[in-house]
Amino acid sequence: MKAKKFENIAGVPNFECMEFQKKTKDYCVCIPVINEGTRIKKELERAKKHNISQYVDIIICDGDSQDNSLNDNLMKELEVNTVLVKKDVGKQGAQLRMGFWWCLERGYKGIITIDGNNKDSIEDIPKFIEKLEEGYDFVQGSRFIKGGKAINTPFIRYLSVKLIHAPIISLTARKRFTDTTNAYRAYSKKYLLDKRVNPFRDIFMSYELLAYLSVRASQLKMKACEIPVTREYPKKEKTPTKISFFKGNFELFKILFKNLFGKYNIKE
Repeated sequence: MKAKKFENIAGVPNFECMEFQKKTKDYCVCIPVINEGTRIKKELERAKKHNISQYVDIIICDGDSQDNSLNDNLMKELEVNTVLVKKDVGKQGAQLRMGFWWCLERGYKGIITIDGNNKDSIEDIPKFIEKLEEGYDFVQGSRFIKGGKAINTPFIRYLSVKLIHAPIISLTARKRFTDTTNAYRAYSKKYLLDKRVNPFRDIFMSYELLAYLSVRASQLKMKACEIPVTREYPKKEKTPTKISFFKGNFELFKILFKNLFGKYNIKE
């Protein structure tokens, strides 16, 4: 099967698309990955075990992995609908813009996102769909509310979320959120297509888009909520993360404060 190329779309990185199936559901899950090795395989096996493809189309948003973790036969076996491969600059934000554009063009009513490193309870996807069906525009998964589970969370990560990240995001959003670094969330079509939001901008290259979309819905008086999820870090393995301790966290703080002062907002 030959990949289809998409190039020179405003606000969207150039990418290739390997479409194994047409659209089959009203909702989809976008999974951004880059060289996740066996972690993405385990996550997709878990999704298959819990029949997640009966609820959503599974879309992989690849940052151009070089580890052969996304070979076509494996993806088909694990019920992946489409693999999008970024062929341009940018990190997570660019991968998500690619995925959002593709999914909105396909006509999905809402998009769920989840990391591809097998830390999150992908079996909880139906809960996000329920909230989108109830009319919520932004649904944040949280391990820190009643019913959620935080398993083996590194202590420094726990403190940074509780004492720094969540308070700053909550202040910016004008609504309390408890698990703001968690990329397990859902967005309505209405939210992503709102001209006051416009996620399809090249300023969103790394973690800017997650921070921005965490706050813009409630700022615009759209419906937003949290639901309980589980996030489990491996007990005796290196913590799976793409954020380096010093440089990565410094960049993250810069993004948080730019977001706080509205630097990513559309100028009206």
